This record gives sequence, C-alpha cells and structure tokens, in this order.
Amino acid sequence: MHLRRSGSLLVRGLRRRGPACRLVGTFALTEDVSSDGDGGCAGRYDSGYDDIREGTNVTVYGADGGVVATGALGKSKDVGYSCVFEIAVDDVPKGEKFYKVEVSHRGTLQLSAKEAENGELAASLG
Repeated sequence: MHLRRSGSLLVRGLRRRGPACRLVGTFALTEDVSSDGDGGCAGRYDSGYDDIREGTNVTVYGADGGVVATGALGKSKDVGYSCVFEIAVDDVPKGEKFYKVEVSHRGTLQLSAKEAENGELAASLG
C-alpha cells in the first residue's frame, strides 16, 4: 500500500516563511475508517491502517534523498467514507528541485517545488 496522488482534494502548497517554507496539504484515508472518539477519525484498529491517525509522522525528503523536515498529520475530518487529515510541516528549506513526502511508512509521493508552491500536494491511501 503506497501513497498516490489525489486530484479531488483542495490543498494548499508551500507557504513562504523566511529562508524556509511551511508545507501544507491534505492526506485522505479512503477505506477502513473509524471515529477516533474525539470528533475526528482514524484508520480502524483491526484494518492494517491503525497507524494512520492524528499525530502520525510526516517526513519530507529533498532531492538528494535526505530528510529535510518532519511533521505530523494534523486535525482529521470524517468525509463520507474517508478520513481527511491536515498536513503542515514547518521549516522545509526552499530551493529543492523536488520533494518527497512520506506518511508513516507508506511510501513516498514526489512533487516538484513548483507543484508544492502551486498547492498540488494531495495524497490518499486505501
């Protein structure tokens, strides 16, 4: 199970903050979703998606493959049969040719700096 692009979600890209950027967007889990008991949602505990919940690690890699920033899945929202999480990763250095983003251990999604700046970061799993 790997991340894939999702064109149906409204997403923001990189926000300029001095010498670094804030990478923001969304991540959708599209199956085996359950309530988290706190007004949000998460991967169902017995589904194999139990690692997908608010606070799950988000890692951003630069073009050379090194880690350039880390963050976590933010607030979640139950949207029909999907669970949509906010993503916000601070201190992403500007100037990379491309970035790779990984949620948990689920594989990476590559996007160019331009794609990130244009708000084309959207990922889904399921």
